[in-house]
This record gives sequence, structure tokens and C-alpha cells, in this order.
Amino acid sequence: MSRPSTPRRHARGFTLLEILTVLGIASVLSSLAWPSFQGSLQKARRADALVAMAQLQIAQERRYANRRSYGTLAELRLPERSSAGHYRLEVLSADDEGYTLIARATGAQAGDAECRHLMLTIAGGVTRRASGPDDQVANDPAANRRCWGL
Repeated sequence: MSRPSTPRRHARGFTLLEILTVLGIASVLSSLAWPSFQGSLQKARRADALVAMAQLQIAQERRYANRRSYGTLAELRLPERSSAGHYRLEVLSADDEGYTLIARATGAQAGDAECRHLMLTIAGGVTRRASGPDDQVANDPAANRRCWGL
């Protein structure tokens, strides 16, 4: 007489091969997403420089209203670093005609090659914004608008 067959038990869970496949796919997807994430992070950090330069601009105009001349960071009693510390600030020139400010990326933000340096010049009531990978701040107009968020 033949034995009645018993139903087989099926193992539950994932095999090692399935887990390795999922990990491989996840690593490929994350490596593709990383540059986009870095770009978004650099753009967000750029706001640190824009806020710091706006504060500098307000302080310069306040000083001009009181003394009829623009001043250095020391004269304005402002720090040399942006509030989050991603940029080093400097007043390149200041007189009774206008001023030039520059924000230089530091630390991790220095990897923002296209917008590493942001320069703001106020002369005779005209505002000029420039940006670039170095002190030449020679980006083309489209790159300049991207750097300044315009």
C-alpha cells in the first residue's frame, strides 16, 4: 500500500541571491542619485552666502546714510564668515562712491565649482552681480543667474 503524500512545507524568507540582487540595484540607484543630491545641497548652501551678502548690503547702506561712506567688515562690525560658515566674506573695496563684496566658498561648499565665488558690486547706484570658479568671477550670464538664483 502506498503512503499518502504529505504536503511539503515551503521555506519563507529571502535567499542570499535575492538579497544580493536587491543590494546591487539599490547601490546602482544611489550612485545615480548622488550627483543630483550634491547639486541640490550646494544650491541650498549658496543661500547662506546670499543671505550674508544681503545683510552686508543693508549694513553698508545704513553706514552710508550715517557717514556718507561705505566701510570694511571691521568698520561694519560684521563677521568674516556667513552664518552657517560655508562662505568667507570680504569687502574688496569701499569708499564714498560704492563697494565690492565677495563671498568665497569654504569647506564642502568649495566643491561648488561653477559658483565658488560670488561678487556683488554697488557703484553709483548700479548693482552688478558676478560669479565664477575663481576670483575672476567670469561666468557667462546664464551661469551667473543660476549662481545668484535669479
